[in-house]
Amino acid sequence: MSDKGAESQTPFALQCFINGGEKTIEAAPSTRLLTILREDLALTGTKRSCEVGRCGACMVLIDGKAVNSCLSMAYQCSGKQITTIEGVAVSGMDPIQQAFLEEGGFQCGYCTPGMVISVKAMLDENPNPSEDEIAEALSGNICRCTGYGGIWRAVKRAIEGRRAAT
Repeated sequence: MSDKGAESQTPFALQCFINGGEKTIEAAPSTRLLTILREDLALTGTKRSCEVGRCGACMVLIDGKAVNSCLSMAYQCSGKQITTIEGVAVSGMDPIQQAFLEEGGFQCGYCTPGMVISVKAMLDENPNPSEDEIAEALSGNICRCTGYGGIWRAVKRAIEGRRAAT
């Protein structure tokens, strides 16, 4: 699915770092990061859903902050560090992913990559979040399947896992 109007813009060489590797991609300035990730780089863990920044399925880290890739344009990503769900686990499964698995923090799994990204951003910034901070960090993600019980338990387990590791 291509971005409307993107084909009429002059492409430029987008240089950024994706999952730790330097990338140069020819893209129109208004091409959505989501499109670049999924269609140009085959990083399909980042999900396409609402395309208006409401669901969080397309969440990625840009310079360590959780961002909806459907709202991020190519020109905004120049020189940035971008981490997708594929880049979260460098060697083996990330403890956050393991917690989601162990606590049943998923059902269909469509929202899970965005949830994991949001939790990672939160815990990287604040390893001891309050209940309100957890709720705020997850507020940009919608799950239509689980009822959030497993997700909440997974977040708590991930917090405890990080505490034990440090």
